[in-house]
Amino acid sequence: MNAMIGGDLTRKRCAPCEGGVPPLTQAEVETLLAQIDGWHVTHDGKRIRREWKARNFSTAIHFFDEVAALAEAEGHHPDLHLTGYREVAIEITTHAIGGLSENDFILAAKIDAIPFEAKKP
Repeated sequence: MNAMIGGDLTRKRCAPCEGGVPPLTQAEVETLLAQIDGWHVTHDGKRIRREWKARNFSTAIHFFDEVAALAEAEGHHPDLHLTGYREVAIEITTHAIGGLSENDFILAAKIDAIPFEAKKP
């Protein structure tokens, strides 16, 4: 990518991506990953993932509703997973390039800003 990578990711907007650009390099991914807590690169290196445990089913679905509204506004859509009625996981990739772009990290940072009601310990 370029020197534009990084900064306050929550202040950026996802840019339309129709392909034709390479995925981020390992170094670029590591730089951006350091800016988002709790996310990790999946074993295939093509997605980032984070997991949460919601207080209950309703809370998990409400969180997904908020993520869906954000994704629509950004024009960048994550994969949402709900298992065990409150185990929430989100995976993000840029499908058009078959890997990670800065858009993925922008969306992750914005998802992190959505209030989440976690299961009480």
